[in-house]
Amino acid sequence: MLLDDLWDWDIDFMALKNLLLFLVVSALDAICILLGSFMGHSIPSIGLFAGAIIGGIVGVAAAVWLAVRLHLLDRASYSATFLGGLFGFILAAVIAVKNLHGPLIPMASVGLIGLGAILGKAVSRNRAA
Repeated sequence: MLLDDLWDWDIDFMALKNLLLFLVVSALDAICILLGSFMGHSIPSIGLFAGAIIGGIVGVAAAVWLAVRLHLLDRASYSATFLGGLFGFILAAVIAVKNLHGPLIPMASVGLIGLGAILGKAVSRNRAA
């Protein structure tokens, strides 16, 4: 009975860590994308998009680094989580650019970045096991 309770607690704790990882990566990357696009706006032509892309890549790296510092993720999982978040960012960028006529879809696509980070963490965990 006690072992079953501990198992349930461990699963709940991992779900909470994954939820926090999702929120940290999505929120921090959204802020970096926004700041990058603000800075890139001063450059004519493609500056807005270039700034957003650079901000997004820096944001994924910073968010995953912060997740390691907050012990939401092991250091060994950094690379896979970063690549998963980067893949999610690329997917989110494609969806956002195709749907610029309204704000809802580009804002919601930021969640794909956090989802990609969680999938990257899961892949790294499966490789270690």
